[in-house]
Amino acid sequence: MKFTRELSTSISIHSVTDDLVRIGSQTYRATVALTPEVIIESWAAGPVHTLAEVDFQVLFDTSPEVIILGTGRKNIFPPRELMFAFARRGIGLEIMNTPAAARTFNVLAGEGRRIAAVLYVD
Repeated sequence: MKFTRELSTSISIHSVTDDLVRIGSQTYRATVALTPEVIIESWAAGPVHTLAEVDFQVLFDTSPEVIILGTGRKNIFPPRELMFAFARRGIGLEIMNTPAAARTFNVLAGEGRRIAAVLYVD
């Protein structure tokens, strides 16, 4: 089950700490996925090392050029097969810690790029 909230303007991430992500006036204490228009509040995928292509379907449906994966405080790489699956779809997958992912999301969203992000909190 997914729950989304559509916003009327492009969103940005305001702050990130080890245990939360603040988007607008909302605070998220669990993993959250988003695009510049939609926040997916119930990201149901498991730990980064278990991610699979199917976990990203709701984001693939938004036709992103690139998906940014913020893996918490540390860079954690997902399974190699996930990288190959993204390549087959022609979608970039950028992996970085969550604070860097939030900054990158804001820059690319501000440029009007078709992006999405998944931000893990520790």
